[in-house]
Amino acid sequence: MKELLLYQFRSEFRKKSIFYSLILYLVSLVFINYLSVGSQRLSPGIWSALFWMALLAALVNAIAKSFINDRPGAVTYLYSIVSPELIIVAKILYGFLLCAGISCTGYFFFSLWLADPIEDKSLFFLTLILASFGFSAALSLLSAIASKTNNASLVMSVLGFPVIIGILLMAIRITRNCIDALEWAASIDELMLLTGINLLAAAFSYLLFPYIWRS
Repeated sequence: MKELLLYQFRSEFRKKSIFYSLILYLVSLVFINYLSVGSQRLSPGIWSALFWMALLAALVNAIAKSFINDRPGAVTYLYSIVSPELIIVAKILYGFLLCAGISCTGYFFFSLWLADPIEDKSLFFLTLILASFGFSAALSLLSAIASKTNNASLVMSVLGFPVIIGILLMAIRITRNCIDALEWAASIDELMLLTGINLLAAAFSYLLFPYIWRS
């Protein structure tokens, strides 16, 4: 598993332009929001919606290429020496770390340009971690499916939205509670739903990927 994760990181950072373009894309989205609303203090609903919509666009671009950009020769060799279950687990873990890094970067720039209304930061960062894992688990499987088609980008767009909308809604609701400094008990239902979605997405990815790989 360690070797697979290192392979994913080496493969990604070998193409540094892709990584830097993701960061530039995220920073541009945040800056556009800043130009639109200025430095005024936003309501909890608007701030959380703007934050997660900007983050969603960057995360989808980061994870959507998980399987699509893999070189055919490298993929064939990798699949001949490692089980498909280990491959999808490594992809999910790598995607989770990448999503978590992008999420923290996005929060930094939002705090820098649009103020920082988050009162309960421990709950907020827990939400970032859970949402990052959920996006990675769901989009990694969809990327594997899309890589088998002739129009991968279109397939990712069509299949991705209904899968990630639940994660996005739960994350926005918890973020609003973090801004309002509500007790954790007010967010327990959303946290349980978000955790459940994550577990389902990870389980489906683990169980279905071997069949997708063989097709």
